[in-house]
Amino acid sequence: MKEKTIKTLADIAQMANVSQSTVSRALRNNPLVSQKTREFVQQLAREHNFSVNATASKLRTQKTHTIAVIVMFDQNTEQSISDPFLMKLLGTIADELTKFGYDMLLTTTKTATGDWNNYYFESRRADGLIIVGQGEHDPRIEALASNNVPFVVWGTEVANEKYTTIGSDNRKGGYLAVKHLIDKGCKNIAFMGDIEHNELEQRWLGYQDACNEAGLELDPALRLKTDLTSNDGYHQIKAYLEGGQQKIDGIFAVSDTIALGVMKYLHEQNIAIPGEIAIIGFDDIAMSAFSSPSLTTVRQNTTAAGELLVNKLLKKIADEPIESRLLEVELIVRQSSEQT
Repeated sequence: MKEKTIKTLADIAQMANVSQSTVSRALRNNPLVSQKTREFVQQLAREHNFSVNATASKLRTQKTHTIAVIVMFDQNTEQSISDPFLMKLLGTIADELTKFGYDMLLTTTKTATGDWNNYYFESRRADGLIIVGQGEHDPRIEALASNNVPFVVWGTEVANEKYTTIGSDNRKGGYLAVKHLIDKGCKNIAFMGDIEHNELEQRWLGYQDACNEAGLELDPALRLKTDLTSNDGYHQIKAYLEGGQQKIDGIFAVSDTIALGVMKYLHEQNIAIPGEIAIIGFDDIAMSAFSSPSLTTVRQNTTAAGELLVNKLLKKIADEPIESRLLEVELIVRQSSEQT
């Protein structure tokens, strides 16, 4: 009896008793398919000399196997892709996309077009979007949600919004940081960050939670609007202290990069850390453990973040239901808040 000639994915699907989409994923070694099924489908393909023509496959499926990653930046910020936290998160996303057979198209809101739906989806540049950060309540994200296109956001869940977010428990992180400073005897704690950003607003709420719990008055003068850079951290604390403002004994910086800039200025002025001013950052970038003194910080789980962003998006592309996730944070205590 003449053996059936395999010409299409449908032929393999029929032989393997699985769907065509499962065959397609198995041939691309996609981990969404079990290893046993992948090996079986791949064996059938080898036995029948079947290979997928990538170009033809894209034309048939209208899939690009490319995911666009947009990093949200305000026009006036000095923050860039080289930010250590962003680099760590983007690296995890890239590794995870590679594992699933996808390419990554990276851009920022400083260069990206305003019409994301038309540019990325209608023109077939990408199968989905990962948006890192929410900026100052950017309306382009809401426009994507209204067009029902597949995307996920690294940020904080916003009430009444119809899109999926993966983010750290920023409010808890702010609370843990400020409670630790209070426990160490700090009573006048500066908050350094820009609460126009959703994530940073949550850290500010955590700051308030800890102060309210300890019966400390919330002083608006202690909130210093600061860009997410070491340079602005340096100049904001310099302006505050040289301006003869209220004395402070603790600082909660919403990022390690800000905190490191603050520490540079304090070191130049021979202000003892933590003897005179204790400092806590946020993110736990690699440099935090090697600064002098080493920086107490709130650690975000970037590995879990990158993996979840990719896995949730691929499920969304496959029309599977997905939900937002809040990741735990951890206070990492080092020398900048501990007397040695």
